[in-house]
Amino acid sequence: MKLFVQKIFLLVACAAPVLPAFAQQHARPALPHSKHKTIVIAHRGNHVNAPENTLASTREAIDCGADYVEVDLRTTKDGHLIALHDAKVDRTTNGAGKVADMTWQEVEELQVFNRNKKTHRIPEFKEILALCKGKINIYLDFKDADISETWKQIKATGMEHQVVVYLNKEEQYKKWKEVAPDMPLMTSLPKEVTNKEQLAAFLGQMHIQVVDNITNPELLKAAHELGLSVWLDVQSPTEGPASWSEALHKGVQGLQTDKPGELVSYIKGNVQ
Repeated sequence: MKLFVQKIFLLVACAAPVLPAFAQQHARPALPHSKHKTIVIAHRGNHVNAPENTLASTREAIDCGADYVEVDLRTTKDGHLIALHDAKVDRTTNGAGKVADMTWQEVEELQVFNRNKKTHRIPEFKEILALCKGKINIYLDFKDADISETWKQIKATGMEHQVVVYLNKEEQYKKWKEVAPDMPLMTSLPKEVTNKEQLAAFLGQMHIQVVDNITNPELLKAAHELGLSVWLDVQSPTEGPASWSEALHKGVQGLQTDKPGELVSYIKGNVQ
């Protein structure tokens, strides 16, 4: 559970009246256009076929027809925005250490593991943006980066309407609203939010467009009634038609997957 959403829930738990307050909030920013009725999100790119968070896995996500590529964002010691999931480079590259302690020149020289073939590198965010423009949306998992610089690079490539930002820290919400008030935002709900009134109170404090991993039927219904999109993580070693069917029957709007090509085909054949 994310600590920052727990804090916010404590602030709104006593708010009243919650539903009128929610109804008075400004209209939410629109989500990017998607090709499919059920949104397909390629987890760290199509990383089954190419190393995660690389230009190659992003191209694979584009080629298989996914609606979004999930990109993890971090910052080097000298302020370069890069695509990397872990705080350290040890797991995915031939290097070691925290990316926050490394310069871009040091990161650029690393080789990303590719089934024992060291043929890829960690890309800068601006490279990912340029590759995705007009081809695929970005689900930006905002790990640790400068918000102003991130927004600057998004605008510079004309990607303002092709990005959704996933928030991981309390301070990220306020800063994103200050820097880019029309950026669609996504986060997790605190476990204490279990009904429509509590959800409305939460949304009155955090004006987000998407939440992830709601499975409670009552809460799913409330989310839909309040105009909130729900995207589920279905990626697992055993994911396939059975788990996709189960998720789709919950009535969610998006699925994050390790098999984007197969899921695209499944949705085309099973979702009207």
